[in-house]
Amino acid sequence: MNQGSFPLNNRVPMPPEARSDFIDLDALLAAARRQARLAGLFALAGLILGVAYLVVTPPQYTASTRILLDDSLTRFAQDKQPTQAGTQADSMVLSEVEILKSSRLARAVVVAEKLQANEAFLNPPRSPLGWLKSTAKSLAGFFSSGSEDEPGSVENAKIGRAIGLLQDGLNAERVGRSLVIDLSFTASDPKLAGSIARAYANAYLSDHLDANFDATQRATVWLQGRLDELRQNSQKAALEVEQFRTAHGLTAASGQLMSDQQLSDLNKQLILAQADTANAFARYNQFKSIVDSGSDNAVKNATIPQEKGAGGNNSSVINDMKSRYLNISKREQDISSRFGQDHPQAVALRREQADLTNQIFAELQRLTESYRNEYQVAKSREDSLRSNVGDLAGQNSQTSEAQVELRDLEQKSQALNTLYQSFLSRYQEASQQRSFPIAEARVISQAGNPVSASSPRKAMVLGLSVVLGLFAGALAGAVQEFRERFFRTGEDVRDVLDLNFLGYLPAIGGQYADARPRAQPAEDDTARPASAETVTPRILRVAINQPASSFAETLRSVKLASDVVLHRTAGKVIGFVSVLPREGKTTVAANFAGLLAANGSRTLLIDADLRNPGLSRGLSLTPDKGLVEALVGEQRWQSACLVDRKTKLVILPAVVRRRMSHTSELISGPAMASLIEEARKSFDYVVVDLPPLGPVVDAKAFAPLADGFVLVAEWGATPRVLVRSALQADRQIAAKTLGVVLNRTDMKKLAHYGLFGGAEHYLDRYASYYVEQTVAEPDPKRMETA
Repeated sequence: MNQGSFPLNNRVPMPPEARSDFIDLDALLAAARRQARLAGLFALAGLILGVAYLVVTPPQYTASTRILLDDSLTRFAQDKQPTQAGTQADSMVLSEVEILKSSRLARAVVVAEKLQANEAFLNPPRSPLGWLKSTAKSLAGFFSSGSEDEPGSVENAKIGRAIGLLQDGLNAERVGRSLVIDLSFTASDPKLAGSIARAYANAYLSDHLDANFDATQRATVWLQGRLDELRQNSQKAALEVEQFRTAHGLTAASGQLMSDQQLSDLNKQLILAQADTANAFARYNQFKSIVDSGSDNAVKNATIPQEKGAGGNNSSVINDMKSRYLNISKREQDISSRFGQDHPQAVALRREQADLTNQIFAELQRLTESYRNEYQVAKSREDSLRSNVGDLAGQNSQTSEAQVELRDLEQKSQALNTLYQSFLSRYQEASQQRSFPIAEARVISQAGNPVSASSPRKAMVLGLSVVLGLFAGALAGAVQEFRERFFRTGEDVRDVLDLNFLGYLPAIGGQYADARPRAQPAEDDTARPASAETVTPRILRVAINQPASSFAETLRSVKLASDVVLHRTAGKVIGFVSVLPREGKTTVAANFAGLLAANGSRTLLIDADLRNPGLSRGLSLTPDKGLVEALVGEQRWQSACLVDRKTKLVILPAVVRRRMSHTSELISGPAMASLIEEARKSFDYVVVDLPPLGPVVDAKAFAPLADGFVLVAEWGATPRVLVRSALQADRQIAAKTLGVVLNRTDMKKLAHYGLFGGAEHYLDRYASYYVEQTVAEPDPKRMETA
């Protein structure tokens, strides 16, 4: 059956196998279809195991109660409620969960409910797995425990066992992010489960009350003793402070020493005096710079500031004179420009201008002297205050050591007084809490007796069993898929080898089965007949007896490939090879040659497998001469040929009477070249059955004489890596390979390996084009000497 294409361009023989970087969904779906049956078997096995588990596992009942950690219940006993941060609340809830799981609380429940004497609690029904675990623990305890000679040891052992069972069946966990704890207990008896859950809640609340009362009692006793000691120390420290203050004369007013107050006042006055001195010095420097610049510059360029007070009047006088000076100057310039500088009025104005200049400069000198005196007075006052501050600071430094010691005594007294007040407050709070004990937890959901079993959950167990079975089946299928290293489809051939795929040859069974004797194993394990003389020839004539079958159609695809690629070659020499022995290449070669001869082509079939001539052993007649005799020159090759009477197929057998080690030299030597050259002239096709590529080099040696090769691989049995390696090693054969046929294909399973949309999924639609029916067999003695 043809599924191949025949490009005429040159091919790269062996590229590395391409691998996609993306997930191939079609390949995954195809793999899932192939392994669906295996996954279903595992799912069924898982379901059976789940049913068995439900049958042998006794039911368990769970009773639950919920406890709220509510510290607001103590608001009547406390004046102020502390707020807890999120992390503190989490830690508090987790701590309470661990208290619920503690052995101390479990012992209280065991004693309260007398569980150490309850046989239903101590020896509940168990599953086989639980029985095995219990037996193992008992054996371990037997070898690790010592003798029990002490009185009451048996009772203690029962209590210890009951505590262990109680903790195993208990579950305490926080409900979400709330302050609620869900407490549940699982037992085989629903009434027992409910009573233990309720007893646990009561024991927890009682333990809370007892713990609060004990802690408050111990704190009160300790605080009372501590308060007496703190009171005495605080009073003693306060007395030492007052005695030291009186002894060193460190009197204070308004909480501050007198000397400190005086020093503070003098510092304030000194700061003001410094500011006045700086202000007077700035005015003096300003006017002094104006006077030093000369009379003309002082009048023309100096800017006279407006001063407040006594100096302000003088400044206004100067400014008036300067304004008059500017007016006279302007008039003088106007008259000089109009009447000339020698005009009497211009001369008079210039004299008046000079007089004003002298008056202004004299007034500036007087102001400068006045500001100098003012500066000297401010400086003297500043120096006096600075001296007073230094004297008072020197006096205060003498009492610095006494003040340091006084502050140390005051700090000590204050610390002791603060500590005393704090402990007094705690003592009062503890006394109130002791007289008003309230648990900071309450039950918000009372446990009842369960009415239905909590485990095993039938639906969940069965569903989980099926799911686990499916997962196990998927894993087993994945392992099988990863172990898949063989040729299954034409895509495998094209992707791995980059060669033409010529089609699938269905597996031949039934009347065509070949059962050659084990003493003479042929290369072709497709044929294992019971009688070599009557049945074996049939498997070499499948294409002739069933010319309309899918087997014959695939061989026609091989013929088409050879005609297309070798269309310019007369007397085509085509070699049939495989990588491993027993892949069926002999059967394929013989049927291909028979099909060519039946179609009227002159065809010569040569058995060139001189190590293991399976074709020659499969003939109905046992030849006594063949290819070896022709190559060594004992006779002409034409006289060693046999002819099929029906198809006129000429067969040159190989008669090997002893093991030969130089077969590669025979089929590649000059004699073989001469034989092939003569056969080209007499036949249209020369079909050569060659040895496998793996064990011997005969096919490689024959490669120069062949026009093309057909590679036969067994479907689902020939490793892809091995074929690729063999063709990479034999580049000449790879370059001349016309294509690959997959032999012994299981046509029913083939569709499972093809991708969706591939030709393998439509094989059932091709059935109407094939006729798998055998024509009448000719006379078994169909061979005759050429």
